Amino acid sequence: MSTGTLLAIIIPVVVVLALIAVAVPTLARRRRLRERFGPEYERTVADAGDRRAGERELRDREKRHDSLDIKPLPAASRDRYTREWSSVQEEFVDRPEDAVHDADRLVTSLMRERGYPTEGFEQQAADLSVEHGRTLGHYRAAHDVESLTTRSKATTEQLRGAMVHYRALFDELLSDGGGPRHAPS
Repeated sequence: MSTGTLLAIIIPVVVVLALIAVAVPTLARRRRLRERFGPEYERTVADAGDRRAGERELRDREKRHDSLDIKPLPAASRDRYTREWSSVQEEFVDRPEDAVHDADRLVTSLMRERGYPTEGFEQQAADLSVEHGRTLGHYRAAHDVESLTTRSKATTEQLRGAMVHYRALFDELLSDGGGPRHAPS
């Protein structure tokens, strides 16, 4: 075999191997982000308008989250929050808009006690997305309805739905014992 023939075989093989060496870790990172963030992965990528920018945003969220001191709740706090939630649910019968506001306040209080910063909804959502990406859609939906209540534009069915959505995140935050964090890749 001539040198030219060998080069014609070796160069494409080396190029293919280099492409594989770059693609495999990238695909593994993408899969890990999809698994970790769930539906929030697609939402963030779509909002960023570019897959790489969206994935960079998700990795930045992970870094910020790793710097937070997220902690489990003591049993007494869990019991207190459970009682408060029951009161909020009872309030819904007579004052549904107030109950939705109180559910939002209670979820925010629970987040704060767990160690999440609460400096605005979008930052709360970004911080929650790292460990609670699968229930974050509930929080977003509840927040949208809660925003309607400030203008008295939410229907009773929307208010009921908001309570269900808040409950999904509330239960997860309440029961999540601050288990092992996922190590970044």
